[in-house]
Amino acid sequence: MPVREPVAHAIPGTEWWRGAAIYQIYPRSFQDTNGDGIGDLPGITRHLAHVADLGVDAIWISPFFTSPMKDFGYDVSNYRDVDPTFGTLADFDRMVAEAHRLGMKVLIDQVLSHSSDQHAWFKESRASRINPKADWYVWAEAKADGTPPNNWQSVFGGPAWTWEPHRRQYYLHNFLESQPDLNFHHEPVQAQLLEEVRFWMERGVDGFRFDACNFHFHDRRLRNNPAARPGSVELTSVQEGNPYGRQIHRYDKTQPENLGFLKRLRILLDQYGATSVGEIGDEGALATMADYTADGDKLHMAYGFSLFTDEFSAGRIRSVVEEFERHVRRGGGWGCWSLSNHDSVRVVTRWGKGVDDPAFPKLLLAVLGSLRGSFCIYQGEELGLPEAEVPFDRLIDPYGITFWPDFKGRDGCRTPMPWTSEAPRGGFSTVEPWLPMFPDHLRRSVAAQASDPDSVMGFYRRFLAWRKGFESLRRGTIRFQRTAEPLLAFRREAGNEQILAVFNLSPNPISHTVPGSVQPLDGPGLPACRLEGRTLHLPPWGGFFGRMA
Repeated sequence: MPVREPVAHAIPGTEWWRGAAIYQIYPRSFQDTNGDGIGDLPGITRHLAHVADLGVDAIWISPFFTSPMKDFGYDVSNYRDVDPTFGTLADFDRMVAEAHRLGMKVLIDQVLSHSSDQHAWFKESRASRINPKADWYVWAEAKADGTPPNNWQSVFGGPAWTWEPHRRQYYLHNFLESQPDLNFHHEPVQAQLLEEVRFWMERGVDGFRFDACNFHFHDRRLRNNPAARPGSVELTSVQEGNPYGRQIHRYDKTQPENLGFLKRLRILLDQYGATSVGEIGDEGALATMADYTADGDKLHMAYGFSLFTDEFSAGRIRSVVEEFERHVRRGGGWGCWSLSNHDSVRVVTRWGKGVDDPAFPKLLLAVLGSLRGSFCIYQGEELGLPEAEVPFDRLIDPYGITFWPDFKGRDGCRTPMPWTSEAPRGGFSTVEPWLPMFPDHLRRSVAAQASDPDSVMGFYRRFLAWRKGFESLRRGTIRFQRTAEPLLAFRREAGNEQILAVFNLSPNPISHTVPGSVQPLDGPGLPACRLEGRTLHLPPWGGFFGRMA
């Protein structure tokens, strides 16, 4: 397409993204408007008012690009078009215009580390060793005995190498074998991918969520990864039965050359006033998050999976945030926290372990929205949705099918959004959806909660609006208190504004002695706490905000 003058959709220098609330939309499961059982872009547009009413600053839309859907859009075969399943480029433009009219920024997924094997680039690359795209993907010779060039493993299980008989070489795929890795060591690849990013900024997007952004580069020498040291390596996103977790991933990702590419990417983003958040999947995710956002010349924000664990405790939350803060002090980096997404068990189930109390998801938002950094809300969290049960014969996720029954895959967090309580489809579609509507979700539908200010959804609206009035909660520093379980307590401070936040992460009432003089703050919408002198009484799943003198 012809190059036009950049259009600044976000004013450079405003840093609107610091402390922003971002709502993630998984298009396949949001709203079906054409009766095929799959959500689409017009469905997103139809319900943007619901999202805006929550009070978020931006939406992040998971992939909708042309794709064979082996990994449901994270295998892109055309970076510049909308898959017919989701609509057209005109539908995309209308959606962006409506989001902007409602005052929300638009971030879209970009999957740069790999493409689909159906992409024209890969079809050309695999055809021979001498064509113009021959070096666009990661190719390597077999060992003398015909085995793969090294011991690297795929995230989805099994070797990360697949044999291509036309070239008589192996190609690298860190995920499915139908998702070959692009060769970032080849300069034309970097230049082309930057143009793919430019295409969407020209269409009006305000930023990007960069998928698997620490997978861009691999070790040129293809050295073997060392074996993991039992108990000393944290891979919170990998199941125990997956051999991927048995290595320290020293050479297949998170290579130093990536910093140079991210700087090039930032220069381009800054031309359009666009922002970025990078997904970091790594053992040392917190340090990498800091490195990738340091000095204001790479990513704006980054997030990992450190809060996607089964462990729910004040100590866990405190240790993760404090470790990240230790790293970012060097270069001023910025985090983006999340408790759920399209790849993880929903947090109400993962951390609640059977809790069915609306106070619990309310508490989780209050905690998430009070940490230093920006944060993402995954669709359905505002309804307090638990993980859906999907029977094996309805599973679609290849990851879950491979590791069933030890790991049931990601379908349970991807089931359709319940807009109404009407069985069996909850207003999502007029036909049977691509994944079944979970019956327990119907009673928690948008319609069921819309007029109830005490509902989980009502609390989201109230809390997110209340939070915007405090600079300390959006951009301030954070300092934790050393409290025993199940209490989480910290101070947020910006200028003369200093707020104390205390949370009871348990179903039992508890008391806590506050430090110094504290004036309770009205308005967040949490159950009432009693402050008697310096003794704070918190109800089950309770939270407290107070202004410190």
